Amino acid sequence: MATPMQNGNPAQPPAASPVEMPANLNSGSNQYSMIGKSIAIKGEITASDPVYVYGTIEGRINAPSHRVTIGKEGRVKADISAREVVIMGDVFGNLNAGERVEIRCDGSLMGDLSTTRIFIEEGAVLSGSIDVHKPTKKEKAEAREEQGEPELDRKGVVSFPVPELAEEIAS
Repeated sequence: MATPMQNGNPAQPPAASPVEMPANLNSGSNQYSMIGKSIAIKGEITASDPVYVYGTIEGRINAPSHRVTIGKEGRVKADISAREVVIMGDVFGNLNAGERVEIRCDGSLMGDLSTTRIFIEEGAVLSGSIDVHKPTKKEKAEAREEQGEPELDRKGVVSFPVPELAEEIAS
């Protein structure tokens, strides 16, 4: 198959600039999904990697084990279900985040959200109901497993008295 020529040189597609990539993607895992500024999607997105949205999405986003980040120029009219959601652009829809929701100062959410932790910067816009609930035992165990912490069995816990109380007990 012949390669198209431009000015006597083979045409190459433009490479993505490292400056345009999220900073945390340059280290560790290179698996992620990015919806660029010029992309508009209508439908359902199911991802098994982190998702970065700089374009427009209408429909539904499902990334149950990962983070969904809506960039400053991102416009989303969709329900989002993910482990974490970070909003720097505009979201119109309901959020269900297993661990955390962050709405940054330039971000806005018009819809209900449900999570175990929430962070809202000054200047952020939120219109809807908030349900902050305790994580289930299963969610706590999964979070510990991801962070490499061993699960503790509380049955074997032994309490030791404070030294002042130990003296009183001994006498």
